[in-house]
Amino acid sequence: MQIGMIGTGYVGLVTGACFSEFGVTVKCVDKDSKKIESLNRGDIPFYEPGLQDLVSRNVKQRRLSFSTDISDAVRNSQAVFIAVGTPPNEDGTADLSHVFAVARSIAEHINNYKVIVTKSTVPVGTGKKVKDIVASVTGDKADFDVVSNPEFLREGAAIEDFMRPDRIVIGAETQRAIAVMKELYGPLYLIETPFVITNIETAELIKYAANAFLATKISFINEIANLCDKVNADVHDVARAMGLDGRIGKKFLHPGPGFGGSCFPKDTRALLSIANDSGVNLDVVAATIKANYTQRDIMLDKIISTMGDVSNKTIAFLGLAFKPNTDDLREAPALYLIGELLKKGAKIRAYDPAAIENAKAEYPDIYYGSDGYDTIKGADATVLTTEWNQFRNLDLKCIKELMAGPYFFDLRNVYEPKKLTEQGFIHFSVGRR
Repeated sequence: MQIGMIGTGYVGLVTGACFSEFGVTVKCVDKDSKKIESLNRGDIPFYEPGLQDLVSRNVKQRRLSFSTDISDAVRNSQAVFIAVGTPPNEDGTADLSHVFAVARSIAEHINNYKVIVTKSTVPVGTGKKVKDIVASVTGDKADFDVVSNPEFLREGAAIEDFMRPDRIVIGAETQRAIAVMKELYGPLYLIETPFVITNIETAELIKYAANAFLATKISFINEIANLCDKVNADVHDVARAMGLDGRIGKKFLHPGPGFGGSCFPKDTRALLSIANDSGVNLDVVAATIKANYTQRDIMLDKIISTMGDVSNKTIAFLGLAFKPNTDDLREAPALYLIGELLKKGAKIRAYDPAAIENAKAEYPDIYYGSDGYDTIKGADATVLTTEWNQFRNLDLKCIKELMAGPYFFDLRNVYEPKKLTEQGFIHFSVGRR
C-alpha cells in the first residue's frame, strides 16, 4: 500500500516514518519547501528519541520520501492523511483553516477511490465538513470516504506509542474504508491491538475526552498536593495508595508545576468550546484548566515567599521543556516562571538537554549553561522544573558548594526532602512532608 501524509510536523512525520517501518510506501508532503529540503538532507526539525534513525533507515530503503508536490502524493496513494496543525484561536477554538485547505487540495487531485484520513486533532463535526468540501470541489463525482483516526502519541515516547499502542480508533461510515484502515494497520492487528470502530463524530470526540481526562488527573493530584502541604501529609503516599486502586490507576498522578505541551492545554480549551457550542456545561474540564494555571502561580509564590525580594537574585532553572525527552516549550511551566521572575528583577540561568535553542527564541538574553552544574554556579536558588534523567542523581553536595545561596525548589519531587535537608538546603517539594 502507498499513502500520502500531508503535513510533516510532529504527528505527520512520526506517523509517516512509523508506517514506512511497517512496509508501507509513504510520501510526506509539506508546503514549506525549506522544511522539505531539510528533511531530504536528513535533518529532523524537532527532538524525538529514535526518530532520526527511523527516518534515515526508511529513506535509504525507499519506503519514505519527502516532497512539496501534493498532486503526486494524492494520485498515487490509496489513503491520504491530513496531519496539519490545528492551533488554538484566541477564544480557544481550533483553527481548522489548514485542514480545510488540505481537503481542497486533495479534492483537486482525486483520480480514483481514496480514503481521506483526518489525523489532526479536530473538533466534532470536522469530518463531515471535510467530506462536504471535497464533494463541493469535485462536484460529487469523486469516489472517496472520510475517516477519523486520532493519534495518541506522547512526546518523548511517540515511536513506542505507535508501534505498541493501547488501541487504534477508526471512525468511518463504510466497510470499504474500514477495510483499508485495517489493512494499513495490519501489523498491529496481528499483535492483538484493540481496534475501536465507530462513527466519525465519536472518533473525533475520543481524542479530546482522553486528553481532558488525563489533564484532570494531573490537576487533581496537584490540588491534593497543595492540601498535603497544609495538613502534614505526603502526596507521594497518597498518590501511590490511590494508584493501587484498579479503578483509578497510577499513571498521571504525579504532582508538579502544572501540565503544558501541545495537547493538554489546547485540547481542553477546544473541548470546552465544543461543549459550549452544543449547550453543554463541562464544569470538570473548566476546573481542570483553572487549576492548572493556578498551580503555576502557587509555585511562583512559593519561590518568592521563600526567597523574599528576588530582584538581583540569581535563579538557576534545570529543565525548560514541558516534559523530558522533548524540546517542546509550548506552555512549559518553566518559561512562565522564568518570565515572571524576570519581571521582578531576577537574573536567570538555565539548562535543558534538548530545548535550549528553542528557548533562546523566547529569552535570548538569559545565561544558558553547558550542563546542570555549570548552570547553578553562583546561583542563589535552583529550580528543578523538568525531570530529565540526568537531573535525577545530581551530586547534591557539589551543587550546594557551587551555589551562592541555599534554596532548592524541587518542583518535580525528584529528591527525598531528607537528603536536601542533610546537605543544608532550604528546600521546597510539591506536597511532601
